Order: sequence, then C-alpha cells, then structure tokens
Amino acid sequence: MSDKTELRRRMLALRAAIPPSDRLGMAASVEERLFALPEVDRARTVMLFYSFGSEIETGPMARRVLREGKRLLLPYLEAGAMEAAEVLARDELLPSGYGPREPARRVAVDPATVAVVVTPGLAFDRRGHRLGYGGGHYDRFLERLAPRAVRVGIGFSAQLVDRIPDEPGDQRLDLVVTDREVVDLRSGRSRWSER
Repeated sequence: MSDKTELRRRMLALRAAIPPSDRLGMAASVEERLFALPEVDRARTVMLFYSFGSEIETGPMARRVLREGKRLLLPYLEAGAMEAAEVLARDELLPSGYGPREPARRVAVDPATVAVVVTPGLAFDRRGHRLGYGGGHYDRFLERLAPRAVRVGIGFSAQLVDRIPDEPGDQRLDLVVTDREVVDLRSGRSRWSER
C-alpha cells in the first residue's frame, strides 16, 4: 500500500506540473485518438468522467459524445458505491465535495448496458493496471460491466509508467489513450506512436 501511496503523491505532483496551456493541446490529442478508436466509434453508450484539477479536460469529449448522438453517462457516488446516470446536453451537474461534478438526475443505468467506460487515473501501466485515487470505486464498477464492454484509461503520456503495484480486486483496462499513443493492453502493442 505504501508503494501506491508514494506513486500517487509523485503522479499528482507530475500532473500538476504540466502547464495549463500544454494540458489543453494534450487533451485535444487524447480526444482525437479516443474518438478514432473503432470501439468508441461504434459504441452507442459511453461513460466518461467529469474532470477536475489537473486531469485531462473531458468537457469537450462529453459534448462530442452528445453531438455524435451517443448516450452519455457520468458517474456519481451514492452510499459509498459508484453508479452512472445518463446526462443530456442541458442537464445540471452538482458539486460532489470530492472533486468532480455529478449528475443531478440520479437514475442508475445498468452497467451491463455500457459499451465503453473511459476512466480517469493518476497512472497507467502497459499491463492494463491503473492507479486511481484510492477509493476503489472504479474497480468495483468495472467489475459489474458486461464482458464485451471496453475499458479505456485516458491521461497524459507522463502518466504511463513501467509498473503499478496491483492487488486482488484491481480491474484491468483494455486500452490506454495518451496524447502520444494508444496502447492496446489486450495485445501489448501501441496503435500509434509518438509523432
């Protein structure tokens, strides 16, 4: 656990050190790579997260999901468990007290109906592990997805590390999308290399 705690501290500092102006361009690169994925292109339901702090900005991605006629879901916490609710273009989002905003309309969607889940993370490795903030909410949610659902982590290229310590219950990702590459963790190959 102390290894994860130290890695969290280090990755938070690393991410915060990226200048905001650079973050915008990097986020645009992540968005282009994410929406070029065949899995996202054909998905009818996409779960994103509401970014906060120094995370990859997801607002433009959410608007694009809606513009493309897909069903947009955002997560929320209720009684310590993470659920996802559909969000429409003009829906209100409420402050959560722990960072991200959450849907005001909290009608839980069955996780088995979600085609793609885009997850945040402090770090990702090439084995499919992600380092979250330590609550285990995403791991428990990902465990409830249908086997065909695609799990995608997004972050800055600096967040891709050699190895994240894993524990029982940690859920693996299928893909990691950064501003420099898409790593297909099902095959261990990069689809795009740095330009």
